[in-house]
Amino acid sequence: MYPKYPYPENNCEYFLLLKQVGVNNMSTIEIKNLTFGFDVQTTNLFKHADLTIQSEWKLGLIGRNGRGKTTLLKLLMKEYPYSGSIEHQLDFIYFPQTVADKKQLTYYILQELSIFEQWKIERELTLLKVDTDILWRPYANLSGGEQTKVLLALLFVDDVHYPLIDEPTNHLDLTARKQVAEYLNDKKQGFIVVSHDRNFINQVVNHVLSIEKSQLMLYQGDFSVYEEQKKRRDQFEQEQNVKLKKEIGRLKHSAKEKSGWSLSRESDNHGNSHIKGSGGTGHDGFTSARAKRSMKRSKAIVRRIGDQVSEQKKFLKDIEYIDPLSMNYQPTYRKQLLTVKRLSLFYDDNQPLFEPLSFEIQKGERVAIQGANGSGKSSIIYYLLDVFQGDSAGKVIKPKEMTISYVRQNYEDNHGTLEEFAKQHHLSYQELLNNLFKLGVERKVFQNRIEDMSMGQRKRVELAKSLTTPAELFIWDEPLNYLDVFNQEQLEEVIQQIQPTMIIVEHDLVFLESVATKVINIVKDKSK
Repeated sequence: MYPKYPYPENNCEYFLLLKQVGVNNMSTIEIKNLTFGFDVQTTNLFKHADLTIQSEWKLGLIGRNGRGKTTLLKLLMKEYPYSGSIEHQLDFIYFPQTVADKKQLTYYILQELSIFEQWKIERELTLLKVDTDILWRPYANLSGGEQTKVLLALLFVDDVHYPLIDEPTNHLDLTARKQVAEYLNDKKQGFIVVSHDRNFINQVVNHVLSIEKSQLMLYQGDFSVYEEQKKRRDQFEQEQNVKLKKEIGRLKHSAKEKSGWSLSRESDNHGNSHIKGSGGTGHDGFTSARAKRSMKRSKAIVRRIGDQVSEQKKFLKDIEYIDPLSMNYQPTYRKQLLTVKRLSLFYDDNQPLFEPLSFEIQKGERVAIQGANGSGKSSIIYYLLDVFQGDSAGKVIKPKEMTISYVRQNYEDNHGTLEEFAKQHHLSYQELLNNLFKLGVERKVFQNRIEDMSMGQRKRVELAKSLTTPAELFIWDEPLNYLDVFNQEQLEEVIQQIQPTMIIVEHDLVFLESVATKVINIVKDKSK
């Protein structure tokens, strides 16, 4: 929530204050020796991290789910205790803001969240391609995309607060994502934005901060620059790791040999001790003393080698390895799986959702269905799955016994333990766990009930279920929600490798360009 300054909006002192603390003046965020973990039983998310961020940067914050992207934003706002220091002279504002009473008119909700002049919020909404009449509608009646744009507009009604923007592309279709990207790209003000949409990040940022396994890595440039530089760095570090592991192996082998030699000398010493103790010859005493000296030297060598091994291990990089997923695709003899002829769908108002639609799906094709929010994409999927609740016209030809694996947008009814879940859906329990682990779900989470997991973990359960289900057609409805960039790359890789037959509804252009072989555009019915 914005802090409310004790100055009326038309007071010159108020505007003087804005100039004095405005974030347009270059400022820095200095992070020094930052260490943070939620409790003593978990690994620290950040350990002795150092970072300098310039406030004029448009910074994209990326990283695997669970690595601490939102947590870092919360730490900047001092919402969690931590060790180290975070120094700055900025007033942060976090998106999405919390809306208490969604039944109120949108304008009054925004007034509760911030101080602003009406013309300024109308200006920002216009830049976001939103009709300003939206201010006089109940917030609860706005679509998810409209709510997102309204709260984004509130971030930029003044230049005082520094925006921390967490996942702004949620609920946005392709057109809306492009509008928001253009809006942020045109802003002169800096910000930090978290997003898993690579195309979106590519359009709006000039720096990338990547939260990796054991470090914060800063890159100058957009997401494509980050990808290229990270690829080169990972390749170099992997080559260095191979060399270091060989050297460590050589040192360990040498230590083993020296240790064995030391033990043999010690055995010699013990073997001759009875001679020395019984007044043996000087020669025997000399042999015993020499064995002791040799044993001492060999043990010292072993210790030095052990120290060298420990020192070499320090240089091994904790590289982010992405394990390939498995997909239980079961292609059949059928060359054509679906034929759709002039399909129209209707609800109670008897108005078609879209103009009549015709297309075919051949074996091995991956068909992307695109269209604005509310155009009927998910309704088409419901109809193909025989669960559509409205009326229809047109014709669909499909095999009677076709096996389908489905990723749903809404999966709140998944419940129970993972073992119970696997039995319920006739899945291999081990394959389900393997895919979950590869998707980044930690093994300790496997013991949790699904309904007690985070939304990101529950999404991965839904996705792992689909990957494990044997099928000749995969239907995925917005599969990338809650997934990080690395998960997206995993899905792209397995789809490119297996080449299954698929129907995909998704707003991420990079993903679709990577996996889709055909695009079907839904056009809203013009009579609506």
